[in-house]
Amino acid sequence: MSDQAPRRFRVDNGFVGGAEGIVFGIVVFVFGILLMFNAWAVVDTKMAVSSAARETARTYVESDGSSAAAFDAGHNAFAATSNFDPTSLSAPQIDGEFRRCGRIDVTYTYTVPAISLPGGFGWGGGFEVTATHSELVDPFRSGLDGEALCDIP
Repeated sequence: MSDQAPRRFRVDNGFVGGAEGIVFGIVVFVFGILLMFNAWAVVDTKMAVSSAARETARTYVESDGSSAAAFDAGHNAFAATSNFDPTSLSAPQIDGEFRRCGRIDVTYTYTVPAISLPGGFGWGGGFEVTATHSELVDPFRSGLDGEALCDIP
């Protein structure tokens, strides 16, 4: 027998991987963050489009039936509550008859980009966000012909 201890070689038995696990984790993290930003962009846009529809309907009902001031109020409300481009907001669709007790419905549509980042950056087609708001024309307002024949709760 020899006085020397037996040599042991270092081996990597059981080594599975390392670098690719870190890369995969970073990729999952980045795509998760992008998904979170996109979900928030849809929620933020829904609130902004709802605000635009509400302000347009209220301004239209309180005006003399002209839509120019109502459109401006809607675009201003959208611009104030969103980071997205207000010029990309669809033209509002106004349904209803402007008369005493007439119900006016205003609908706006906006397409949120498929990939949205903070600051209004986005790419791709995306999700269509629609909001509708309804208002009644005041039955006792001046300047309109006819009687107020509606039931007011």
